Amino acid sequence: MSAARRLLKELGEARRAAASQPGGGSGGADSGPDAAGKSQAPAQPLVHLEPAGEEDLFHWRAVIAGASGSPYAGGRFELAIEVPRDYPIAPPAMRFVTKVCHPNVHLKTGEICLDLLKSAWSPAWTLQSACLAVAVLLTSPEPDSPLNCDAANLLRAGDLRGYNSLVSMYTSLYATP
Repeated sequence: MSAARRLLKELGEARRAAASQPGGGSGGADSGPDAAGKSQAPAQPLVHLEPAGEEDLFHWRAVIAGASGSPYAGGRFELAIEVPRDYPIAPPAMRFVTKVCHPNVHLKTGEICLDLLKSAWSPAWTLQSACLAVAVLLTSPEPDSPLNCDAANLLRAGDLRGYNSLVSMYTSLYATP
């Protein structure tokens, strides 16, 4: 199967998944405010996934929601996805466009350190499942393989309060609509 055919199939699946979410069709996984006016947790971490432009299937954009109860809660984090011509044999290149504070994300470039996007890639993975893996990474940092040494050092030192405070500040400054 050619990369373009596989991407068209994944696009169809992403659109069907978005249409089945609350707020149908917009890709909005945000369930909105409840009766008391408080924002509820998103039903799915993947809010949006589609090609960046109508004519190019090899450049995608995704938005993931920060997990409820985490220092990323309330944040919306944009990912840029570059799909290689030999996809799905080779993994996509993903990076955060939104500035995010995380031990496995480079603060300036948005580069993501995740085995799945390098040596552990398999053609069984899709762009959607890779985005979900990145969403899980946000709440499951690996401080022993850091791209952001400051965030990793807080975790390695056991300063969870300091880490959560730093992450919350970055989420508030850069990822909150």
